Amino acid sequence: MNRRVLVTGATGFTGSYVVPLLLRDNYHVRCLVRETSKTNVLPVKEVELVYGDLDDFTSLMRGLECMDVLVNIASLGFGHAPNIVKAAVAAGTQRAIFVSTTAVKTNLNVRSKSIRLAAEEAIRESGLAYTILRPTMIFGSSRDRNICRLVRYLNRWPVIPIFGDGESLQQPVYVADLAQAIVQALGSLNSIGKIYDISGAAPSTYNELIRTACALMDRQVRKIHLPAGPVVKALRAIEAVTRRLPIKAEQIERLNEDKSFDHRAAAEDFAYRPRSLREALTLELEEMGLDAGKGVS
Repeated sequence: MNRRVLVTGATGFTGSYVVPLLLRDNYHVRCLVRETSKTNVLPVKEVELVYGDLDDFTSLMRGLECMDVLVNIASLGFGHAPNIVKAAVAAGTQRAIFVSTTAVKTNLNVRSKSIRLAAEEAIRESGLAYTILRPTMIFGSSRDRNICRLVRYLNRWPVIPIFGDGESLQQPVYVADLAQAIVQALGSLNSIGKIYDISGAAPSTYNELIRTACALMDRQVRKIHLPAGPVVKALRAIEAVTRRLPIKAEQIERLNEDKSFDHRAAAEDFAYRPRSLREALTLELEEMGLDAGKGVS
């Protein structure tokens, strides 16, 4: 009998890439989704849908009933983890993959960090045969929340403001590479009881990221560097009055924090092999319907 897996966060950006890979590997896939979830991103004729909520222990137990495996792609940053872990233990789940984030390593004082670290601790102490994956910033299509916005901006405007020197390291991960890592880790006994950073092939600066995207689109965009400190201070003052801003102070602070992560452990334990930034950006541009490749030498 094929192994049976419950996926949470299946309709999210990453989840929509993971589900087809599980089906390819002959898993019976059940997805726990909200009534309001947009299930059209899933191959709905090939999966089983169970409606519920991560806050509802009963619906979690219903989702986990007769399932061998849990793949939790839903964010650990909203406080659901204790409920999910409790349900997985009660259901006798044999194997569990949890997707966290490298943001737990930030030096910034953000509330979500403590929530996610507490979630990871609950997972580690659960007794489950777990693996925790910590991806960096995820990108790869018009559904991502970061690089696709940058690409659209670069494709439209001749000038881009950069808050800071743009030399802090970034190592975003292509969504299809992360999805493959999730499935590979699930099939690896070596990964049980371990935590892995899942990053792009190599770090690059924000300036290099912009140059690469512009080269692929054959665009000339001038970079204007602005001091980050005063901008962050001004945004903090505005945020005290309103949250309706196109960019937040925390985003600028994160942009000026080095985010370079070593994925060699994942490469050794389950053959993780991410695409290069240039290759991944090319695929994203193609998905977005932009003309990629003109500037490639």
